[in-house]
Amino acid sequence: MSLVLHLFLFTSLIFSQLIATAYSFRPVIQAQDPLPHFNNPNQCTSKCGNFLIPFPFYLNATSCPTLSDAFRLYCVNSSSLFLNIASESYRVLQFFPDGLLVDFPNTSMCRQYNDLKPFSFSGNEYFGISTDNVLDLYDCEDSSLCKADCEKTSLMPGCQGQASGYPSCCYPLSDRSAWRPGDSLSQFSQFGCRGFSSWIVLPGSRIGKRGVKLEWAVPRNSTKATCAANADVLNATSVASGIRCHCPDGFFGDGFPVGAGCLKSCLKDGKEVHGHDCYPRNNHGKKKAIILAVVLISALTVVCLMALCLSKRPIRSDKFVSNQSHCQSAILSQKACRSRLFTYHELEEATKGFEDGQKIVDGAKTTLYAGVLMGGSHVAVQRIQCESERDFIRVLFRVETLSALSHRNLARIIGWSMDSSYTSLVVYDYPENGTFKQHLIRARDQKIPLDWYRRLNVAAETACVLAFLHHEISPPIFHHDLQSGCIFLDADFSVKLAGFELHNTDHEEIYHPSEMFEGSHCRKSDVYSLGVVLLEIITGNTMVNFSTIALQKIKNGKLEEIVDPSLYYYEQPPFRREQIEIIADLATRCLLFGADGKLGMADVARELVHITKDSVDGSSRRGPALEETFSNSSLLQMISMSPDSIYLP
Repeated sequence: MSLVLHLFLFTSLIFSQLIATAYSFRPVIQAQDPLPHFNNPNQCTSKCGNFLIPFPFYLNATSCPTLSDAFRLYCVNSSSLFLNIASESYRVLQFFPDGLLVDFPNTSMCRQYNDLKPFSFSGNEYFGISTDNVLDLYDCEDSSLCKADCEKTSLMPGCQGQASGYPSCCYPLSDRSAWRPGDSLSQFSQFGCRGFSSWIVLPGSRIGKRGVKLEWAVPRNSTKATCAANADVLNATSVASGIRCHCPDGFFGDGFPVGAGCLKSCLKDGKEVHGHDCYPRNNHGKKKAIILAVVLISALTVVCLMALCLSKRPIRSDKFVSNQSHCQSAILSQKACRSRLFTYHELEEATKGFEDGQKIVDGAKTTLYAGVLMGGSHVAVQRIQCESERDFIRVLFRVETLSALSHRNLARIIGWSMDSSYTSLVVYDYPENGTFKQHLIRARDQKIPLDWYRRLNVAAETACVLAFLHHEISPPIFHHDLQSGCIFLDADFSVKLAGFELHNTDHEEIYHPSEMFEGSHCRKSDVYSLGVVLLEIITGNTMVNFSTIALQKIKNGKLEEIVDPSLYYYEQPPFRREQIEIIADLATRCLLFGADGKLGMADVARELVHITKDSVDGSSRRGPALEETFSNSSLLQMISMSPDSIYLP
C-alpha cells in the first residue's frame, strides 16, 4: 500500500511541473509543411485571356510538365486559344475534365450548318470525337437515322448562344448505330446529308453549346500511362487503347504523377481546400505540454491501480491450460475432432510472426496470413479474436462443420489452434496459384494477362459453391465476408473458397451448432458481396468502395471507361463485349437487390453458368468444376431451369 501512495505522490509532482512548464512556453515558428500544395491541377497555372489552362494542356511558350507534345496549345492575341492536330488548327471554346470543345476549323463567322467534309478529323492516339456530341443533320435523304427521343430533349443553340429551336434531324453520337468512335463525321454523307450542326448539352441546362467536343487520352502503351497513388484508371470512350487517370471521391487533381496527382480534399471553415490544408498542423507548445501531462498522469494512475489490484489478487498459472482443456473436451463431447490441433508457436513461425507482409486478406472481419509449415506445406492462417470461451467454442463448432463438407471448390481446413487470449487460428490448405485478388492486381498493374474466360469461370464456380452451401446444406451455411482475397486458385485456376466469417456476433443467442449459420441477412450479404467481386472481374480494380464509382459509370452508359485495360475491350469480338455488359448488369442487380433478398444465389449461379457455357467464340464450353460442383443433381437442375420457372423459398 505504501508503494501505491508513493507512486501517487510522484505522479502529482510530475504533473504540477508539466503544467508550470506549459504556461512558460512561447509559440514557435513551425517548419514549412512538406506536403505539396496546388491551387489548380495544372502546376503552371498558365492563362490565355479568360482561359486557365488545365493539365495536361500547356502553352507553347511555357515549360509546364505534360504528357505529350500533342497537348500543346497556342495563344493568339492573348485571347484566343488554338489546338493544332495534324494540318488543322481548332479554336478552343471550353475545357472539360475528359476533353475540350473546339470550333469548326477555318471558320471566321458562325454558320447554322457546316459542311461534313471539311471536318475530316476522325481521331488519333490522343484525341477522338466524343460521344457526348449531339448533331443536327441537314437535308438528309435517309431520315431513318433521326432519333425522335433526341429531338425534344435539348434545344439547338444559335450563333449567339441563345436557343434557336429544336433540331429537325437529331442524332446523338452516343447512339452508335450510324457512327462509331473512330469514324469521321463525313460518315453521315452516305445518308445523303449535306451538312450538320454540332453541340453538347451541359449538365443542368437544356440549351446546347455549339462546337465539337474532343475527348483526350494517353496511349495505354505510353511510358506516361501511369496513374498516381489513389488514382483510378479510366478507359477512354472515343480514343482507341487510350486511358486517363481519375481521382476518386475525397481527392482532387489530375491523377497523373507528372501533374498534381491526387490531393486530399476536405472542407475547412466552410470552404473546400486541398493538399496540406487538409492535414492538422502542429499545435503550440503550451497545448502540447498540457496534453502530454494529461496523458502521462492518466497512464501513471492506471499503473497504480493495476498494482493495487494485482497486490490483492492471486495469480493462477494454470488458467490457459485449463481453458484449452475445457474447450477441447467441449468439442470432443459433441463429435470426433476431424482437424489437427496446431500449437500457436508452429503457426507463429509459419507466418513469420504474423507480419504484415504475410497478409492475404486484411479486413474488418477477416485476417488471413500466408505461411509455410516446417514440412514445407503452404497454408493460409485465419486469425479470429474471440471475446470469451463461449465465442471460442462456437468458432470451433463452425470449423468442425466446414471440415465435414466435401466439395471441390471449398478450401480444405487442415486444423486449428488458439492462444491464451482466446485468439482462434484456422488453418487452410493454400494452393500454389494464390488468391484471385492477386491475379487481378497483376493483370492490371503488371500487365500479366488474366483472360476473360478464366475470370468468368472463377465467378461461376464461386457462385455455384455458394449456392451449394445456401441451398443443399441443412442448415444452410453462409460466407459472411466474401471478397476476391478469399477466393484461392489451384494450379488449374479452379476455385477454393476460404476465409469464412466464423465468429458472427450478429446473433448472440445462436449457440447450438444446428443454428450457427442461420440468418436470412447472411444470404443477402453473400449475394451483395458477389456483386462486388463481379465488378472487380470487369474492372480489375480491388480498391475499397470502387463499386460506387463503377455503378455510376454503368448507370451513365460509360462501362467501357472502367473495363480492365488488360482485357482490351475495344479489341474483343462483339459477343464478348456483350458478355462483359451482361456481367456488369448482373453485378448491378446483385448490389441493388442482393441486400434485400430479391435476388438469390441460385439465380446468380444459374446466369453465370449459362454465360460461361457460351464464353468461347460463342460455342459451348463448360469446365469440369461446373459439372461437379454439386453433391447431387437437384440444384444443378434447378439452376438449368428457365428464369420464369425457378422458385426459391
